[in-house]
Amino acid sequence: MSKTGNLEIDEVKKAVKEAGVKDLTLPVPPRVDHADHMLQTALMGHTKLAADHILYREMVGKLRDVISALIRRAGIIFIKSKVSGADREEKSELIAKRYRIYDLLLELLWNLVGLESKRVGFSEEEVNDSINFIVNALKDLEAVEREEYGYPVILRTVIEDQLRGMKLVNKGNSMLAHIASEVEKRLNENNLAESYFKAMKELMVNNIYYQASLKGLCKFGNDYALGLRWLRHLGYVQVSTNPALAARAYDDDPELWEKFKTYAKKVLVKEFPEWFKDPDKYADDIAMEATRFGLLENFLVFRPPFYWSKYHDGLVSYQLNPLIADKVEESVKAAMEFASRLESDLKVYDEWLLWGYTTVTEKGRPNVVIKVAAAYPAAIDIARKLNELGIGQNITVSYTVAQEVLIGIAALEGMAKAIKKGIIPTQTYDTNMGGRLEDHLREVIAANLVLKAIEKLSDEEKERKFKELAKSLGVSEEKWSEIEGKSLREKIDFMVSKRVLGRNLLRDEFVNFLVESKVFGDRDSVVKMLSQIQGDLALSGTYVAQRVYDILFSPWNREKWIAYLMKKHGLSREQAEFIFDRIDLLPASKRKPIDTLYTFAGKNMTNTEFPNHQLAVLKESLKEGFKLDDFAESILQELPKDVLERLMKYEDFVKAYEASPEVNELLKEVGITKDYGNRGIKVNEWPNYGPCVKTMNEFTNAYLRFRDKVLNTIKELKKELNI
Repeated sequence: MSKTGNLEIDEVKKAVKEAGVKDLTLPVPPRVDHADHMLQTALMGHTKLAADHILYREMVGKLRDVISALIRRAGIIFIKSKVSGADREEKSELIAKRYRIYDLLLELLWNLVGLESKRVGFSEEEVNDSINFIVNALKDLEAVEREEYGYPVILRTVIEDQLRGMKLVNKGNSMLAHIASEVEKRLNENNLAESYFKAMKELMVNNIYYQASLKGLCKFGNDYALGLRWLRHLGYVQVSTNPALAARAYDDDPELWEKFKTYAKKVLVKEFPEWFKDPDKYADDIAMEATRFGLLENFLVFRPPFYWSKYHDGLVSYQLNPLIADKVEESVKAAMEFASRLESDLKVYDEWLLWGYTTVTEKGRPNVVIKVAAAYPAAIDIARKLNELGIGQNITVSYTVAQEVLIGIAALEGMAKAIKKGIIPTQTYDTNMGGRLEDHLREVIAANLVLKAIEKLSDEEKERKFKELAKSLGVSEEKWSEIEGKSLREKIDFMVSKRVLGRNLLRDEFVNFLVESKVFGDRDSVVKMLSQIQGDLALSGTYVAQRVYDILFSPWNREKWIAYLMKKHGLSREQAEFIFDRIDLLPASKRKPIDTLYTFAGKNMTNTEFPNHQLAVLKESLKEGFKLDDFAESILQELPKDVLERLMKYEDFVKAYEASPEVNELLKEVGITKDYGNRGIKVNEWPNYGPCVKTMNEFTNAYLRFRDKVLNTIKELKKELNI
């Protein structure tokens, strides 16, 4: 072939967009074998689905032959799809074909390099052979492009799009964005495919999360709605979201709104015409569907691990409407509705994903865990009822031993009823929001310090001092005018909140304020005091996580819980051990690397991470002298006793750390005699516990903002469609 002119990246992107993605429908069109199914599915635009088709255990031993057949067919189609000389319409179609073949082959590589290949059970030999086949095929296709128009523009576009998806996560402040930037630095424009593969492979397999997952040190989840496929390659097994994070997915990826609008016009207007006639009446239903749509890609990404783990991994959290979180029947009804709608879509997707396999016993089962807000006593019954239905939970808005133990056991009771009916329970996560507890304690302590600093001042002097502090902390005149008329306590709470003071008690402005009061000694004394407080608070959430793990999952208590489940619910040992393995402690809301590194455990533990926190952990792991194995079973390590003694001076920490009377009553029944205290928060006090109040207010406000945005979109479509 000879060079026949240039092809631009923008032209490629336009062609792929114009090609569109064909809908998945039933029945699946005729296919003759796995390779044919993968190739035809990819050419429809579903390249990720096509690549994930190999991630089923029936493929073990057949992988090389399937990849070989795929490469042969794809190569012929690629070469026949010669772009030069084609008219405009045909040219776009040919570009899209080449783009999708590249994307399919690269996605297959990431599935094979990633931990998925090990989880499925492929041998190292068949994985390495298949990788070599694909890399060599990509190099040949790259050469075809170079010969035809001088540069592999389509390959470059595919790579650019894959890396762009990584950079979208948290607007670039993420581990995935960091990896993408590192990969870009290593690309060799003269050997694009191979250099891309080698760079990505090196960064993946040496990543701390990949290595920790591979060694079984801990499991991990993502506290974000984007970037999940790449994290799956690193071993991640779940994703947690809440109303704020679901909304941010739409903000980070503007195309998602356009996709939702198209979906609403194409599907929702037919299925739910009443939503468009009276949107306000169905506001919560519409918001739920918009959330489901925004999270749908996450559910699809996690279908393979959901199947190969038999519903143990590959879970996606959905937060119940916070407006009904304190109502059992309404919450259970909403959860069932969400799961039912999701199952309808997943039945279709699974039929395509698992086409041709003969050992599949169930398709469409939702890989969802419903987020149940532990801020309310109703959470106990909600967790029990949902688990009885085979729907797992992510127990959230939970900061205390009492919440996490009592609701966790309620979930196990529901699982016990389910398994006796033959329903295989779905995994449940028992969240410990340690970072949010730390934030709350910091704000309470800071507020008390401010109160002590000003207690002897006149009202006029207090106002002057407050205004000076506000200005130094960056509070605008407009914002100050809003709070100026509020009560003393409200002003203080505003000033020490994380949005104003931040998470650093050692900010110069705050230190200066306390020094000037002359209540706490000179500057050195104030800095020493605040440094100790800040250092102590850094471990507050981890202390609670340790205690919950001790009570529920420690080697010395585990057998007692198994015996309790067997006796109380009439389970066999096998059944009791099975369901006990289906609940993990989920440390969340991390603020610093030790929040993760100090909570590793090989059993009953999943650490869920924000994208920026993942980056912080990665950077920590790259420091000289860091040894990952040092953190094996770190959840059982003894933390400093003097720090705990100081933390026990704070009432809200005691409420979080000690067992409650209800917990102790349960432990007595189980036969656990260790003293875990008795001053923990009681069930009827959960709704008024400071961290619960703050988080539920935040989640509710985020939900209402998102709901309003979705409603406005539906109302715009109503006008557009003249409904």
